[in-house]
Amino acid sequence: MRQIANECFFAWVESEIRSGRSVRFRVKGNSMRPLLRNGKEEVVVEPCGKQVLKPGHVILFRQSGRYVLHRIIQKRGSHYLMQGDGVCRFYEECEETDIIGVVRRVYRPSGKMIETDSVGWRLGSRLWLGLGRFRRVVLRVLNRVDGVFP
Repeated sequence: MRQIANECFFAWVESEIRSGRSVRFRVKGNSMRPLLRNGKEEVVVEPCGKQVLKPGHVILFRQSGRYVLHRIIQKRGSHYLMQGDGVCRFYEECEETDIIGVVRRVYRPSGKMIETDSVGWRLGSRLWLGLGRFRRVVLRVLNRVDGVFP
């Protein structure tokens, strides 16, 4: 399999989305764990269009020269506060102009497709975020289990 640099890949992703097309790619990294797992789930990112983005939506955005896929935690005008599901302490901030697209579908390794506006996805997202500080404990357990059962 041929690998390309993240900057090149996401520059292409951004151009496709800006042209009105959706892009499907495999998630890399653990910042959106456990709902999106490194190297396992694939996401479909689509243009936002005129849709109103709200807390709970997972978006692809640019920050300090890198591309990040995280969840909107809070919105104030054109300013967004973002956090990864697997991140308990740190937040990112972005402006509306930094947003490239919104995640519309998730494909599990089994091939099952989940719409991110479905009741199940929204409920799972709210439950996970509702754990607050306990997320750190659950993530620690998940990390240990993954080490034992890869």
